Amino acid sequence: MALSAGSLTTKLPPPETPAVSDARQLLGIKGASGTTNIWKLRLQLMKPVTWIPLLWGVICGAAASGQYQWRVPDVLAAAACMVMSGPLLTGYTQTINDYYDREIDAINEPYRPIPSGAIPLTQVKLQIWMLLLGGLAVAYGLDRWAEHTTPVVLFLALGGSFVSFIYSAPPLKLKQNGWIGNYALGASYIALPWWAGQALFGQLTWTTALLTLAYSLAGLGIAVINDFKSVEGDRALGLQSLPVVFGIKKASWISAGMIDIFQLAMVVVLIAIGQHFASVVLILLIIPQITFQDIWLLRDPLAFDVRYQTSAQPFLILGMLVTALAIGHSPLTQVM
Repeated sequence: MALSAGSLTTKLPPPETPAVSDARQLLGIKGASGTTNIWKLRLQLMKPVTWIPLLWGVICGAAASGQYQWRVPDVLAAAACMVMSGPLLTGYTQTINDYYDREIDAINEPYRPIPSGAIPLTQVKLQIWMLLLGGLAVAYGLDRWAEHTTPVVLFLALGGSFVSFIYSAPPLKLKQNGWIGNYALGASYIALPWWAGQALFGQLTWTTALLTLAYSLAGLGIAVINDFKSVEGDRALGLQSLPVVFGIKKASWISAGMIDIFQLAMVVVLIAIGQHFASVVLILLIIPQITFQDIWLLRDPLAFDVRYQTSAQPFLILGMLVTALAIGHSPLTQVM
C-alpha cells in the first residue's frame, strides 16, 4: 500500500486473520487480540519483539572483544548472556513499563493485559521481581564463569535495571522527556548488551564504551518510532515525547536523522581506525535504510511504523555487527 505525499485517502488494509492477530498478541505488538491464558498474558507483557536488538547487542559485544571462540563453553555463555539481556532483563523492563503506563495504555491500547483487567496487578508485580532477580542471578553466574575479579556483568545488569526503573517510574520517569528518555532507551538497547558481551569474553575499553554510547544516539532515533503509537495518551497525561512536542511529521524526520547521522559518524570512525572495507560495507547497509525511511517512516509513521521497523531494522543491526567486528580487529580500539 502506497501513500503519495499529497493524497487525502488511503486504502484500508485487509482485516487480519486470527493467526496474525494471535502472533501480535504474543509478540506484544499494537493491534493484538485478547486472551485469558495467563502465560500468554505474561509473555505479552514481556514484549518478545523488543528482545531482538538486545540479543544482537550481545553478539556484537562478543565480536568486538576479539576473543570469542566457536567452542561449546563460549556458545553456552553467549546464550546465557542473551537470556539475561533479552527475556529476563528486557522482559523486566517492558513489564515494569506497562505497570507504570497502565493509565496511558488505557487510552492508547486498552486491550493490553493490565488496562483490560486480564491480569491482576499482584501477578504483574510478582513477574517484575522474578524477571529482575533471575536476570541478576544469571549476571552473577556469568561473572563467575568468566572469573572476573570485579563482577562487571552484574554491575552492568544492576545499572541497566536501575535505568529501566527510573525510565518508567515516578518521580524521575525519564520517558516524560523525549530526548532524555529516548536516549536512555537507545543506550539500553545498544550500549548495555554490547558492553555485557564484550566484558564477558574480553575487556571493555573506554574507547569502545564511548563509541557505543555515540552509536546509542542512533538508538534514540529508533526509540522515537515507539512513541508514535502513544501520542494520544502521552499528550493527555503530559508526557513530552518528541511526537507530542514537535508533531508527527517533524518527529519522523528527527528519528530518521538521528539514525542516519550517527551511523555515518561510525563510518568516519571506521575510516579513522583503518577499517576501510568495513566502512564501505556500513555505507552500503545505510543506503537501504534511507530508502525505507522514505517509503514508510517519512510518509506515515503512524500507519507504517511496524513495516518500517521490520524492513529497515535488519540493515541497522547488520551494520552494528560490521562495526563490532571491525572494532574487534583493530588494535587501536583494544587499549584503554
